[in-house]
Amino acid sequence: MVDDTALEDLYDYPPDLTAPFVQVNFVASADGGAELSGKSVGLSSPGDRRILALGRDLADVVLVGWGTAHAEGYRGIKRRELRDRRRSARGLGEVPPIAVVSGRCSVPPDSPLITDTLVPPIVITAESADAERRRALAAAGAEVVVAGHDQVDPAAAIAALGERGLNRVCCEGGPELFGALVAADLVDQLNLTVSPMLAGGGPSRIAVGTRPHLPTRLRLESLLVEDGFLMLRYRRGQ
Repeated sequence: MVDDTALEDLYDYPPDLTAPFVQVNFVASADGGAELSGKSVGLSSPGDRRILALGRDLADVVLVGWGTAHAEGYRGIKRRELRDRRRSARGLGEVPPIAVVSGRCSVPPDSPLITDTLVPPIVITAESADAERRRALAAAGAEVVVAGHDQVDPAAAIAALGERGLNRVCCEGGPELFGALVAADLVDQLNLTVSPMLAGGGPSRIAVGTRPHLPTRLRLESLLVEDGFLMLRYRRGQ
């Protein structure tokens, strides 16, 4: 691996963004598994966690599906010395908000995402979601964004983030959200850590759902190796 400064140079967002740039962070086993015992942490490594933290440090917003946020025990993002330095150097806010995608507005008002955070979270849901749930989340302090009628429209969700000036989008999964972004051709960068483990047939792929009409061509921008883990950074091809 490399030092923090070199890592920042590799993984920083393009300068002067005027529209959302969506990067997705994932870890997978060598045989394509997305999790162990329902969580991704068992596949991770110190280097992978450095890149995950860096994604949060450099982002305007962290995007995540409610299933992943619930399973992984998400809370609001906290301040820390390195995060403060990175964000201050780029003129970014104290910490990025977390934008949670839940088509049925399933996030409970007492979730730590809402009760244990420095900035209000954004809940992205569908118009068909229960109106009382939406009102309860708004009353608890979340910003509720409707993007789509029967289910969340990923293009509308990303556009809504852009309208709020949140162009540096760091998506942390899960597989359904990633699959929806791929199908909508909205992924600009994939940060993929390949873990030197065989997870077997149970875990899902890192992207599930509807396949795109055409595959998105990516180009390899960087490759780092640490203790057998591969940290790959791919960007959309030209």
